[in-house]
Amino acid sequence: ARGASPVPMSLYAPLPQAFNMVFEKAIQKTAPAEEVKQRVINLTDEITYSVYMYTARGLFERDKLIFLAQVAFQVLSMKKELNPVELEFLLRFPSKAGALSPVDFLQHQGWGGIKALSEMDEFKNLDSDIEGSAKRWKKLVESEAPEKEIFPKEWKNKTALQKLCLLRCMRPDRMTYAVRNFVEEKMGSKFVEGRSVEFSKSYEESSPSTPIFFILSPGVDPLKDVEALGKKLGFTIDNGKLHNVSLGQGQEVVAENALDVAAEMGHWVILQNIHLVARWLSTLDKKVERYSTGSHEDYRVFISAEPAPSPESHIIPQGILENAIKITNEPPTGMHANLHKALDLFTQDTLEMCTKEIEFKCILFALCYFHAVVAERRKFGAQGWNRSYPFNNGDLTISINVLYNYLEANTKVPWDDLRYLFGEIMYGGHITDDWDRRLCRTYLAEYVRAEMLEGETLLAPGFQIPPNLDYKGYHEYINENLPPESPYLYGLHPNAEIGFLTVTSEKLFRTVLEMQPKETDSGAGTGVSREEKVKAVLEEILEKVPETFNMAEIMAKSAEKTPYVVVAFQECERMNILTNEMRRSLKELNLGLKGELTITTDMEDLSVALFYDTVPDTWVARAYPSMMGLAAWFADLLLRIRELEAWTTDFALPTTVWLAGFFNPQSFLTAIMQSMARKNEWPLDKMCLSVEVTKKNREDMTAPPREGAYVYGLFMEGARWDTQTGVIAEARLKELTPAMPVVFIKAIPVDRMETKNMYECPVYKTRIRGPTYVWTFNLKTKEKAAKWILAAVALLLQV
Repeated sequence: ARGASPVPMSLYAPLPQAFNMVFEKAIQKTAPAEEVKQRVINLTDEITYSVYMYTARGLFERDKLIFLAQVAFQVLSMKKELNPVELEFLLRFPSKAGALSPVDFLQHQGWGGIKALSEMDEFKNLDSDIEGSAKRWKKLVESEAPEKEIFPKEWKNKTALQKLCLLRCMRPDRMTYAVRNFVEEKMGSKFVEGRSVEFSKSYEESSPSTPIFFILSPGVDPLKDVEALGKKLGFTIDNGKLHNVSLGQGQEVVAENALDVAAEMGHWVILQNIHLVARWLSTLDKKVERYSTGSHEDYRVFISAEPAPSPESHIIPQGILENAIKITNEPPTGMHANLHKALDLFTQDTLEMCTKEIEFKCILFALCYFHAVVAERRKFGAQGWNRSYPFNNGDLTISINVLYNYLEANTKVPWDDLRYLFGEIMYGGHITDDWDRRLCRTYLAEYVRAEMLEGETLLAPGFQIPPNLDYKGYHEYINENLPPESPYLYGLHPNAEIGFLTVTSEKLFRTVLEMQPKETDSGAGTGVSREEKVKAVLEEILEKVPETFNMAEIMAKSAEKTPYVVVAFQECERMNILTNEMRRSLKELNLGLKGELTITTDMEDLSVALFYDTVPDTWVARAYPSMMGLAAWFADLLLRIRELEAWTTDFALPTTVWLAGFFNPQSFLTAIMQSMARKNEWPLDKMCLSVEVTKKNREDMTAPPREGAYVYGLFMEGARWDTQTGVIAEARLKELTPAMPVVFIKAIPVDRMETKNMYECPVYKTRIRGPTYVWTFNLKTKEKAAKWILAAVALLLQV
């Protein structure tokens, strides 16, 4: 599924014989009961829990809650304890497009959900009740953990699932917690305790025919567990009973010999990183199968591999996966665990090895903090880093070696050299995005500087560089002084966490929705079959999508080809390509549904997209980046067409231009420079755009400017614009992407560009950031630009 986790589902493939084993063990574990009815209940509970635990240990953390929710919804649906219409609402969230929230504590999209929910009998008058008792609802919505609060009035008597539906509208960021509570209430607390299975327990379930397969994560070495257990049970490299082969060029023969010896003598074999030897894997598969019977009873195989980046590039043979016990090992999460873990890479001896002891220890601690920050920042998605980077422990240990060498070789601390080496080479070597490189540089400029030796550097609000301590003292300092986990520790605003939790929740429901049984008679009990739903969406789009632009007619209208006219032509042409494909594919599917054409895979894909409210891939390929569901995307498309129609009637530049309405906003911004360059005969490469944020909204504008353009429809993420003072300001809690006033953009010679007290703010098309970069706008700031860089402040064209 698009947006689903990068672990290909094939790595998670369940295995029939393993299921039988889990099933039998669960039966043995089940408490006896006199009554047959009670015995069946006990068996069902124990088997459900055992299958869950068996599967969960081979899942990454990010997928465990998805699997747990799927198990809970399936079990409760079988018991007829869930209303299918309500479950459908929870998973699909059919928010009414264009609904405007009348209350300040609910976003428009949330209010759209409330309106859709109010149409169900169980939620009748919900919308009017929220407006009428706004104070009570506001208290619930704005509480820290609304999933634990009591709902107002008669709403407190609603079922657990109905409360989930309400929360999905009001606080999407709390849904992962709410679902966990729901499972605990319905299935029992043992499902949510999050205990990890001890490795020795997994070993007991292995056998010569059941290898153990570790799915690797960056920065974790699961094979330490194997070596530790081997030591206990008498299988070590020293006594020759443990063969550890790290695969790579030329190691295949070594691995084959190890397997031959181990199967006969009853040894253990560790095969590391088998994903590096794709061509040899079929040989390995055959060998593992051959020795699965008739081998020495002590013979065991432990395999490790990284997950493939996409299901298509997955190469591990099915045979190995089906028979193996799969285990994931992940790095600890949170600043606290990561900072301790970074420090654990060193010892008291490391701290004492440098002649400039104070400088060395001070910078070492700051680098440990930096290392933890860059790794953990990944969890905030695009607000963390534009792209994902494989930072690892080697980056830190090598940086410390470099630090030692440079301090020993210089009389003074070479601050600039150190920052350059760490930021551009050791860590920067992984980084491919310019904005991420700026972020990395800024962290080091904040953390590694001469002032830190006076103990005046704050690594985070309320967390100072520690004084000169010993190794144990540093660990204690972290325990006593590091503030609790929050985005502030990374220089981000708390809103970054709300955004990240909301995205996680959306992914949870989307994935569970896509795992629902495909062929239900009535679209999960809603009385509408799947085909009827697809047909309804198809007909609505076909009916509303406007005719293509008549390019010959439009071209005849314009006397001269000004830069703006050229942009308008290009936009109309691209819109035609998109709407033609929409019409073609929908008409084709329509004929397929009527039985007049054979259904092809393309038609099937289109039908699935229409059913799940996602934009079909063939449309995405011809469209512009967007993160909207199909209904919202189509409403947005119609607005874009209307904008183009208005512009191409007479080619007069609109009073305010909707920058997000373009396929290619860069071409419009370039046109501003081109028209100015022609007018004043300036060379284009000596020009840039000056950006002035006005104090007005779109409605207040009456005429376009004499030169340049007024643009609207920009949103700020990570901070907000203070219209009174005309500078960037700290974001307000829960206002994730406040709208910007109208922005006046004009072209000026580069040498007239103001650079003092400015923040170079990237502009992106969507929240994905990275590849959707458009331009850089210089925005005024009273605070240091570094604050906004760490807070990942950006302008977005679409939210």
